[in-house]
Amino acid sequence: MALHTWLAFLLACWVISLSPGAGAIASMSAGLRHGFWHGYWNAIGLQLGLALQIAIVAAGVGALLATSQLAFAVIKWFGVLYLVYLAIRQWKAAPMDFSNAPAPGGGASASSLVFRGFLVSSSNPKAVVFMLAVLPQFINPSEPLLAQYLIIGATMVTVDLIVMAGYTGLAAKVLRLLRTPRQQRLTNRIFSGLFMGAAALLATVRQAIS
Repeated sequence: MALHTWLAFLLACWVISLSPGAGAIASMSAGLRHGFWHGYWNAIGLQLGLALQIAIVAAGVGALLATSQLAFAVIKWFGVLYLVYLAIRQWKAAPMDFSNAPAPGGGASASSLVFRGFLVSSSNPKAVVFMLAVLPQFINPSEPLLAQYLIIGATMVTVDLIVMAGYTGLAAKVLRLLRTPRQQRLTNRIFSGLFMGAAALLATVRQAIS
């Protein structure tokens, strides 16, 4: 991959990753609830989902998703239902007791946070179709494809890890300011609304089949 092509792709990665979406909401929710270091496991799961999406596009399966109404609908509605589940769970989350917990991090295992992030990322068919439309613009068919997709995948994952660290850390800082149960309930309901908003947006996604 030529340097100027990679730099253009790097810029596109920053724009895409910084755009608020379900992944950013999940990262902020994890940071708020579990602190930065424990909550960051959610971002690891997001990257596993992103890596899967890149592999799907690289393998050509993304073309099937882009043209199959059934495959698109199944993955889309799974994603919608999972975001609604996260919204309900966030709404019902009990306020944390800071008096006996000087450092946040309890309540969810690292593996459960990784799995949650993976589901949020991998259950968005719009992302696969988007990558199917964008990634080929940065691929040179006359050069080895595997090496190019590995560079693309490493670049996207690295940028997204940095951005999600920012979202997680920002929310973790807010955590220190939320001491009363009323403040925490209000924040949980705000994030619940954000998850519901993300679900509603995903539900409006329509498949463009040529």
